Amino acid sequence: MAVNSAAEEMKAPSGAELFAALGRSASAWPGIISGLEERFSPLELEWRPSSLAFGRMCVVRYRGRVLVYLTPMAGQLLVGVVLDERACAVAQASALREAIKRMLSDTPPAAGEGRGIRFVVKTTADVTQVLLLAECIMAEVRYG
Repeated sequence: MAVNSAAEEMKAPSGAELFAALGRSASAWPGIISGLEERFSPLELEWRPSSLAFGRMCVVRYRGRVLVYLTPMAGQLLVGVVLDERACAVAQASALREAIKRMLSDTPPAAGEGRGIRFVVKTTADVTQVLLLAECIMAEVRYG
């Protein structure tokens, strides 16, 4: 009887739990997931432990590549992305907001992982930024 809870996938929250945790950002979740599904399908969603109050985060992958990390927290949705140097170059040349481009350029790359940034998603315009970042990540794979 081997039990390794750290390696096991966490149970996904119910829709009610998720939307209660997201609060005012509740509409952002389906916008991100459906937008990613339109561009990259099929998606893999994996729930992992998080140290934030909700206790879980969702890793969204396409063909094994992480697109985004989605963390419900205190009535908000925290989104994290990690871009390698080539994807960062694509992002800098994209239609992303200057504030996000600045976050990317101000963040030093982590050894072997790329540049990781996080930001709170509140509006439809924020959802669009998440989708653009995912496209930058996958553009690096498609055209690299």
